This record gives sequence, C-alpha cells and structure tokens, in this order.
Amino acid sequence: MMTIRKAEEDELPDLLRIYKCARTYMKEHGNAEQWGASYPQDVLLREDIRKGWLYVCVGSDGRPHAVFAFILGEDPSYRFIEDGCWPDNEPYGTLHRIASDGVLKGVFSSVIGYCLSVIPNIRADTHADNHTMLHLFAKYHFVRCGIIHEETERIAFQLKAVASPRTN
Repeated sequence: MMTIRKAEEDELPDLLRIYKCARTYMKEHGNAEQWGASYPQDVLLREDIRKGWLYVCVGSDGRPHAVFAFILGEDPSYRFIEDGCWPDNEPYGTLHRIASDGVLKGVFSSVIGYCLSVIPNIRADTHADNHTMLHLFAKYHFVRCGIIHEETERIAFQLKAVASPRTN
C-alpha cells in the first residue's frame, strides 16, 4: 500500500536518502550526468516543501520511499520549445525530480494517477540518457513534444487524460 501526500521538512533526511539512491541508480544505468553527484540539494527541497510542491510516496511502514515535485502553472523553461511544439496551451502541472529508493512497486503509475487527479494535463522532461524515464513516458502514453533547455538539453513530454465514455 502507498499513500501520496505533501512532504514535510522533518523528512529531509529521508528525501536526501531517496535522491542518493536515485543518483546511484541513474549512474549505474548510463545516466550519470543528469543529476550529477548532489542534485537536488537540500536548499531546493526545502524551497519545494515551503511552496507546497514536494510530495512523498509513503509505504505501509510509514516512511517515504519515493519523492517528486508537482508544480501547477506555467513552467518558465517550457515557454520555448524546439524541434516540435506543445499540443495545446491549456493549464498543466509539471512533474519534476521523481525518485524512488526501490522499496515500493508501482511508484510511477501511482504518481501519474495522483497528478492526473489534480489536473488532466501533465508536462515533464528528461535527459536523452535517462532510459528508465523514457521507457516510462512511452509506457504511460506521454507524447514527445520537442526539446527544451534548462541547465542542459531535455526531451519534453506531455500527457493529457483521456475522458472516459459515459455509461448510463
């Protein structure tokens, strides 16, 4: 069982541990550059918590085992996109910095379900070397939209919830 809720500042040691696990995983899977040796740093996580953007996936043991930022509203780094375009200009949430320590199963599915329950339009991005995220974006039907630039070049994606047909 997994519960998703907003992160709390006293959970910072757990969050840093989870991101360390994720950096190790990324490095072992050919993506050492995306987060380097120390991203995200505690100052960014504290700011995300203060703004209400950071969430945790808590296991039955009551501890966080995954973390992600979910930001509603325009992401400034998504204003300019090259080699493609955004499919629409509707309001969206941006999924950033998702990480897991590997204890919980189905984290990405639960996070996507949670985000879509908040807003039916999600944008996200990742490095070309992040094969795990590229696989998950494809599996969950995110559409590749183009290239954006933050600190480095990133592949941008969007997922829009499909309305279910009504039954009477």
